[in-house]
Amino acid sequence: MKKTVFLTGATGNMGRAGFKELYDRKDRFNIRILARRSRKNEKLLKPYLSDPSVEIVWGDLTHYDDVLAGVTGADYVLHVGGMVSPKADFYPEKTLKVNVAAAKNIAAAVLAQPDQDRIKVVYIGSVAQCGDRMPPMHWGRAGDPAYASAFDMYAVSKCEAERIIMDSGISKWVSLRQTGILYPGIFMQISPTMFHVPVRGVLEWATIEDSGRLLANVCEDWVPDEFWNRIYNISSGEQYRMTNYEFESRLLAPLGIRSIERVFEPQWFATRNFHGMWYTDADVLEDYLHFRENVPVDEYFRRLNSRLPWYFSLARFVPASLIKAFLKPLAYKKDLGTQSWIKDDPEKLAAYYSSEEEYRSIRSWEQLRPPYMEKNLEKARATGAVRVLDHGYDTSKPVHELSVEELEKAAAFRGGRFLGPEESIGTKGTVFEWECEKGHRFKASLEYVLLGGGWCPECNSSNAEKMSTGKNRFISQVLSSRYRE
Repeated sequence: MKKTVFLTGATGNMGRAGFKELYDRKDRFNIRILARRSRKNEKLLKPYLSDPSVEIVWGDLTHYDDVLAGVTGADYVLHVGGMVSPKADFYPEKTLKVNVAAAKNIAAAVLAQPDQDRIKVVYIGSVAQCGDRMPPMHWGRAGDPAYASAFDMYAVSKCEAERIIMDSGISKWVSLRQTGILYPGIFMQISPTMFHVPVRGVLEWATIEDSGRLLANVCEDWVPDEFWNRIYNISSGEQYRMTNYEFESRLLAPLGIRSIERVFEPQWFATRNFHGMWYTDADVLEDYLHFRENVPVDEYFRRLNSRLPWYFSLARFVPASLIKAFLKPLAYKKDLGTQSWIKDDPEKLAAYYSSEEEYRSIRSWEQLRPPYMEKNLEKARATGAVRVLDHGYDTSKPVHELSVEELEKAAAFRGGRFLGPEESIGTKGTVFEWECEKGHRFKASLEYVLLGGGWCPECNSSNAEKMSTGKNRFISQVLSSRYRE
């Protein structure tokens, strides 16, 4: 019997790739899509309007009835949709509103079903939830501190939306935290936010093809029950680990520019306050879902380059100085441009450069060029380059087997308190009460706090950099490697 998959975000990059993979398996799946009605989306989805295996619900994620229409009768809910960068950078408050409302509607619609325990919900989280993980703290895993970098409302929205799904009472859920996605259109993503990314930082990328295959594979019968109710990091593996300097260089290669230093000034790039890390645990997801094509990264970039519009080849004849002149206004664009903060926004300058003094001390690329960093996990471990964070409890034990004393110790490690109820310990799906070091009380499950690394929503929504006074030893492991206010 065919299963029904409800997919949100099917007109976006990852969602569209997932739709194509599911469509190739339409002998096993009926696909239901929620899409905003627009001329662009109508044109994109027109070929499927008469296909009995595809149902299109024209609507909005923030409208409950539209979401309910998509969820009703579904076996799987793949919640990919929402506001993402670069749009999220221009409309931060709207991003928070849309992404949180969408998660609430998904959860409510699933719980409204008479057979709710049968429905499996896949939430696509984000690497942005890991906050700023600059070297030497650039290796990480699920369960590490989940917090937003300063001024990153998108990350705030993803942390909150993830908590809503996980703690809603849905019987079977999973959160897959997506990293940066490589797709042909990435060469066109030119905006002021490109300079928010420190060139010394890192990211472990995923290809668009792997991301689509993952969405389809998670709906297959062979996925074991033990896979659910956990958090995983998505990536295409070891060879897709890059420093941001290396990634920028790969983007410029089709233009005939061998060095980013020819077209950028070093001061244009922030030196901190942006997410990204290499994973010690991304292979766990591959072991379950077998979604990686394992294309060598150089070959993959050759494929991307071959799909670029013909006029990209003309850039080889444009002097680097002219390209630099074209990019400069982006760095100085009001509000989002890093150079506009020098006069207009000292708070952002401090967040992204630590201080005006540090910003003005940047005089050459030699100061920013990343050193060699071993990408192979085992070799990096052998040299002591992998710093595994303490999670404040015995991670070898299932979280629902921890005692009240162990939970109190885990909360104290985070600078706060575990408030119970004690009698519910051991019961899966229970939402407990906690208190952070600032005295804020909040409710969250063991899965969100311990498996996901989440903590106080109020602190995270204000400024994660200030959520620790030193009592929160959990997040201090990350912050102390850079600077403390």
